[in-house]
Amino acid sequence: MTVPLLLSLLSSVAITLAWLWFFVRRDRHPEPLWLLARTFAWGMLAWVIAAALGAALDRVLPASLVAAAAVGVLFTAVVEEGFKFVAATTAITELDFDEPMDGLVYAVTAALGFALMENLTYTLGFGSGAGAWHALVATLAHALFSAPQGYALGGLHWRRGRRWVAQGLILSVALHAVFNSLLGPGGWVELAALASVVLVMVLLARRYYLTFEAHAREYGPSEHFLRRQASRSPDRKLG
Repeated sequence: MTVPLLLSLLSSVAITLAWLWFFVRRDRHPEPLWLLARTFAWGMLAWVIAAALGAALDRVLPASLVAAAAVGVLFTAVVEEGFKFVAATTAITELDFDEPMDGLVYAVTAALGFALMENLTYTLGFGSGAGAWHALVATLAHALFSAPQGYALGGLHWRRGRRWVAQGLILSVALHAVFNSLLGPGGWVELAALASVVLVMVLLARRYYLTFEAHAREYGPSEHFLRRQASRSPDRKLG
């Protein structure tokens, strides 16, 4: 393995962990590291499954180039967001999933695990230069794609039903599909459209975080969180 390739792989890891810290630090009541790590690992596994399905699709795509591109973009968005969603839902049955913000935290954590596997594989396949650019763009993009489904999962604490969750997942798929369709060579119109999609995703994620932060400030930490904190630092009597 060459030095540039190794540095590119390490930079992919660093970028992913930096974004993970950026998003997770917004949680006023931090989640346990073991559950974040497990969700991240599920996100990595989700990429392996999605990649295998994508490789299978390549063998059965229609002959028409336009049709193949359209099917590929939609299939990729559905499969990738679907498996990222499944990875995130592995945390919702835990007691630590105890406030709305947790939906965003675990959805983004799973997405970043997914992105890391994608970036590492892309770097090994296409080289250090291409891998570095891919990591810079794709890592944040995957986190932003998953924000709507994270918001939907957080809504489970407000007793929102399956329809609410399905809407969040559909919005994630739509953003992913539109983003992918605008990638590649193009003029100023395509570039402006891509920038607009990214801006929409950033604004949505910001709105979701602000909504859940306001909820956390208003209602404070859950009883489970307080018990967990107390168990970590029990009072000790002297003498």
